Amino acid sequence: MKTHSNQSRFSSRKTIRILIVILLLLAIIFLGRQVSWLMNPVRQFISIVGLPIILAGVLYYLMNPLVDLLERRYHVRRTWTIIGLFVIILGLLVLGIVAIIPTIRQQTLSIINDWPTYWQNATHEVNKWMNEPELSGLREQLEQWNTDVSELLSGRFSKYLTGTVSSITSVFSTVTTILIGLVTMPFILFYLLRDGHQLPKYLAKFVPTNGRTSFLQVLTEINSQVSNYIRGQLTVAFFVAVMFAVGYSIIGLKFALTLGIAAGVLNLIPYLGSFLAMVPSVVIALVTSPWMLVQVMIVFVIEQTIEGRIISPLVLGSSLAIHPVTILIVLLAAGKIFGLMGVIFGIPGYAILKVLWTHLFAWYRHQSGLYPDETAPQPQAQAAPQTTKTPGASESESSSNEGL
Repeated sequence: MKTHSNQSRFSSRKTIRILIVILLLLAIIFLGRQVSWLMNPVRQFISIVGLPIILAGVLYYLMNPLVDLLERRYHVRRTWTIIGLFVIILGLLVLGIVAIIPTIRQQTLSIINDWPTYWQNATHEVNKWMNEPELSGLREQLEQWNTDVSELLSGRFSKYLTGTVSSITSVFSTVTTILIGLVTMPFILFYLLRDGHQLPKYLAKFVPTNGRTSFLQVLTEINSQVSNYIRGQLTVAFFVAVMFAVGYSIIGLKFALTLGIAAGVLNLIPYLGSFLAMVPSVVIALVTSPWMLVQVMIVFVIEQTIEGRIISPLVLGSSLAIHPVTILIVLLAAGKIFGLMGVIFGIPGYAILKVLWTHLFAWYRHQSGLYPDETAPQPQAQAAPQTTKTPGASESESSSNEGL
């Protein structure tokens, strides 16, 4: 009985220490918000280097497997492999600028200039279809909705036009930041590809010796989650863009190339991207002819079938281990807080936080002594949690992963 009392007292002391640490962290966060002006240099630094680092990171995860393969199997020096890939990519960019970019630019400008006309004509066609007496109530609601949307768009356009002169400095600043990012990105990418595999061991030197194993485990899991997500999503988005562009070209839809590329880019948004990409295609097809609308819907059904039955299972591997409701909540919250970037990077960000939380909770269970009847899982025994359609995961890995 006395031993049990000592254990309870020791457990209570551990709990009090953990609570004190949490309170101290919250106090530090609160004090930091009171002197937020100290973070302005940090924000400016992040705003400058954030874009090139993100772009270099995405390209790193796409190119690094090929660099590793050539170095390991064919014994090609890593530096020469990277230089060769840069030359190939530069050649493809020049070819794309010469052959494809002018067409995309022309189609994009045409869509932007003619979009009000397309929208009005599409609304007119829908109203014609709904002239039946049975649909009078729905027709009135549609007209009211169209009026509200037109007023909203016109109000926003006028607001942007009136604020153009005052915001011209901000526009130049944004353009300058983008140009700096595009210029510095290749240099960051080069050194990431050359020395990135040594970064975890370098960072581990700053961690106490007894925590280096767990630290490297966390970095490995985070790297696996982010790399699999980026490679898988970009690969699927590429095939989606190709399928839509080819399909629209076959049926003769206007702006087929631009609409296909837009569909591929929007496909980076889980669940919602494909349906958002259909809006301009449906509007343009509706204005063209009813038969064109039917053909667009057929292309959409074929694309969704091929993507869901063939491409996604092959590229993304296992099915998603996060509940769809969780994904929607993450997308809505990240989009509200961080805008478009939050929608795109919300899921990998959630994957990183999930890995950190898994290890933190495992450590807490082990140290707190509040779970004596359960075997507290050690952090290093945790399997890498999956995100939306964990890309590239093998069957053995996916069977041991646990989702939310």
